Amino acid sequence: MAGFVDSTVKDIDNRLSELKLEVTKLEAARAALVGGRRGPGRPAANGATPARRPARRAGRPRGRRGGNTRANQALELVRTQPGITIPEIAESLKIEPNYLYRVMPKLVDDGQVTRDGQGWHPTKAA
Repeated sequence: MAGFVDSTVKDIDNRLSELKLEVTKLEAARAALVGGRRGPGRPAANGATPARRPARRAGRPRGRRGGNTRANQALELVRTQPGITIPEIAESLKIEPNYLYRVMPKLVDDGQVTRDGQGWHPTKAA
C-alpha cells in the first residue's frame, strides 16, 4: 500500500509541474494579446510579481518629457488660429481643458501669447 501511495503522490507532483509550466505559457500568451500592464499601482490578478522597469536616467525629472510639448503645441495652434479658446485648443490636442489653464498663463509670462476675452492671440514678438 505504501508503494501505491508514494507512486501516486509522485505522479500528482509530476502532473502539477506540467500544469504550472502550461499556466505560465498561457499567461504569457494572454499578456501578449491583451497587454501585460494593468495600470500603475494595480497588482496583477494572478499574484505574479510585475516586471521591473529599467532604472531612470539621472538628472531627468520623473514623469516629465521636457521641452514643454503641450505648451509648444498650444502655441502653434494660437499662431495658426488667433482668437482660439482654451476649450478649442483642448479639443484639438485631445486633452482636458483644465491642463491648459496652467499652460497658457506661462505662455503669457514668457511673452508668447496674449489673452483677449476668451480668445488667445500670439504676441507680435512670437
